[in-house]
Amino acid sequence: MKNSFTLLMLIGLLSCNTNPNKTDSDKAGISKADNIYNIETSQSQIIWTGREVSTSSHYGTLDFVSGNFEISNGIITNGEFIVDMTSINNQDMDGGSKERLEGHLKSDDFFSVESHPTATLSIENSELISEGKWSITGNLSIKGYTHPVNFEMISSEDGWYADLVFDRSKYDVRFRSGSFFENLGDKLIYDDIELSINLTTL
Repeated sequence: MKNSFTLLMLIGLLSCNTNPNKTDSDKAGISKADNIYNIETSQSQIIWTGREVSTSSHYGTLDFVSGNFEISNGIITNGEFIVDMTSINNQDMDGGSKERLEGHLKSDDFFSVESHPTATLSIENSELISEGKWSITGNLSIKGYTHPVNFEMISSEDGWYADLVFDRSKYDVRFRSGSFFENLGDKLIYDDIELSINLTTL
């Protein structure tokens, strides 16, 4: 009788836990192919690069306020990243030159960070190119202007990466832009700004 009771207990335990390797996400009905990813803001960053016609360039970083994206059935379906424009800094200069450039970038000649302290990059949809690589369709909002953008996003063991180029003239960033001023010569600053986005998720 005792042996029969023990056997019944074992059967009951097995029926309640048919897969002991299930994770909390599995139990909640969320699979690896259907997740919301939140970024670790302290470990995520944007590297920006701007270029002048004289072949010189400047680069620096921007920090995130927040960010998340969702993957459903292998497709990045949506996402939103809030960028702290007040964090913009320069990495290729030092001393007074660095401080002057950073102050200029924050001014109304460029990104007007006092009145527009954040920018937003949103993901509207994507297309899977290959495993761990997507073509992204989204919107970039800077200084109250919003325009569509397209870029590729890559997943790796080290994090998530994307390279994006946007035309600053579309966001009313006019300083030494050929879209607004003529005869700038070697003072011209190209409108295209390159962004290298590095994301670490929680």
